[in-house]
Amino acid sequence: MELILRGKNLKVTQALRQYIEKRLAKIERLVEGINVVQVNLSVTKEKHVIEVTIPLNGYILRGEEATNDMYTSIDLVVEKLERQIAKYKTKLNKKIKSGTIKDLPTENPPEKDDEEPRLIRTKRFPVKPMPLEEAILQMNLLGHNFFVFSNAETEEVNVLYKRKDGNYGLIEPEY
Repeated sequence: MELILRGKNLKVTQALRQYIEKRLAKIERLVEGINVVQVNLSVTKEKHVIEVTIPLNGYILRGEEATNDMYTSIDLVVEKLERQIAKYKTKLNKKIKSGTIKDLPTENPPEKDDEEPRLIRTKRFPVKPMPLEEAILQMNLLGHNFFVFSNAETEEVNVLYKRKDGNYGLIEPEY
């Protein structure tokens, strides 16, 4: 497992690196196929934030935690990832047993200000073709309320979102 570790407003010490490697080794034992783990550490004001991203067989496991202590943040994010992995394995096994998945790919709210809203973050990620069922599974694994994916049936980019009534909605482009 390759660990990519970045620090923002924080010097990544050898002790911190070893602690992260030790804690993430537990994740590596739970699931096979983890090649790369990206860890971003940052300190803003009094918050110590850790973001962990693990690409896994076409899925993305991601956890983020912020506390007043970096070691506590690390412990909490590892617990969050363990829960995601358990959820991933359970749902995946159910889908495989029911035969709905045939092929798997091999591959803090903002503070309110009087200022106008502005773009504060841009994310880039690979868009892989997948059926709608897999997109729903991926969105739930990430814990997000929307998910952008390439629909394998239509070969177009779609947006899947969770409705307030608990159901799902799908946005398809119209040309």
